[in-house]
Amino acid sequence: MDPTALRRAIPEVVGILVRRGADFASAEDAVQTALLRAVERPPAEEVRDVRAWLVTVAWRVFLDQVRSESARAEREERLAREPEPGSVPQHDDTLGLYFLCTHPTLTASSATALTLRAVAGLTTRQIADAFLVPEATMAQRISRAKQRLAGIPLDQPGDLSRVMRVLYLVFNEGYSGEIDIAAEAIRVTRQLAALTDEPEVGGLLALMLLHHARRPARVVDGRLVPLAEQDRSLWDEPAIVEGVAVLQASLARDRLGQYQTQAAIAALHADAPTAAETDWVQIVEWYDELLAFGDSPVIRLGRAVAVGEADGPRAGLVALGGVGEEVPRYHAALAYLHERAGERDAATAEYAEAARRATSALEQQHLLRQAERLRRA
Repeated sequence: MDPTALRRAIPEVVGILVRRGADFASAEDAVQTALLRAVERPPAEEVRDVRAWLVTVAWRVFLDQVRSESARAEREERLAREPEPGSVPQHDDTLGLYFLCTHPTLTASSATALTLRAVAGLTTRQIADAFLVPEATMAQRISRAKQRLAGIPLDQPGDLSRVMRVLYLVFNEGYSGEIDIAAEAIRVTRQLAALTDEPEVGGLLALMLLHHARRPARVVDGRLVPLAEQDRSLWDEPAIVEGVAVLQASLARDRLGQYQTQAAIAALHADAPTAAETDWVQIVEWYDELLAFGDSPVIRLGRAVAVGEADGPRAGLVALGGVGEEVPRYHAALAYLHERAGERDAATAEYAEAARRATSALEQQHLLRQAERLRRA
């Protein structure tokens, strides 16, 4: 069976089981078991309706669980009277499942893990690989998250902004060798966009597409390549075209939000044939719009670099003055602006400090090469 079609059906199938009487944790476990049976199913056995098949198998798994775990005849009888899953209802609980998996009672990491499992359909091992933690640790995290959600109905109103924030966290997890987590985040966000009338969801989807389009050029021969030095012919042009189209449709709704604003900045980078032709003045203006949604040191750091490109490195250094050195990549930005200002010794020292604070080996190696390059100049 097509793995993508199976994962696409998961949120709705979990919702159907919950409406039939299963609690969320049991429904999610039953669907995961059904997914394993789908993988084991002989390829020659064609399934015309993946969704209906998944409902049927998952519901039978759930009934088996109930019968083995409880001898209470009344509950058994009530469950047995539920309709056989030959005809699957069209009520879609997918949006409710998004809200449930990102419930305020969960931490960001738990919500992210549970979304990957219950909405995206990844296995516990795949999620553990993405987070670089042991499978047992991830299993405990997901189990605790499901326990916290016990008794919370699917139709409870939820916070769409929280859902988008969790999906963005999922996207930023990147990818593992087996499952492309970023691609899964894009797929799930597409589903969310089809379920809602919120232009910010389109903005989030556009932002993901535009960033994801640059991925083929970001690491070459095991080396991190900065945006300005990337081979733009490697960028995914169809993803850029789609991202720009989605962004334009969202902006036309005239309800600007932070994800649309970030996507607009990414679109300006994607639109430039070369780094030198980037419209930095307009990027600074979009950063000012972004700050209006919330003053963040990370945003101010990005704006300072853009100011350094638009108005010169001295102006960039002044803009960077209001950003604390504890902000990620602060020293890398400071090094870059010092180098552009011709202050080689200061730039060398800052590149070395940035490398010391780097959170990934690729970034650290890149920054060390920059420092060494200036030492030899």
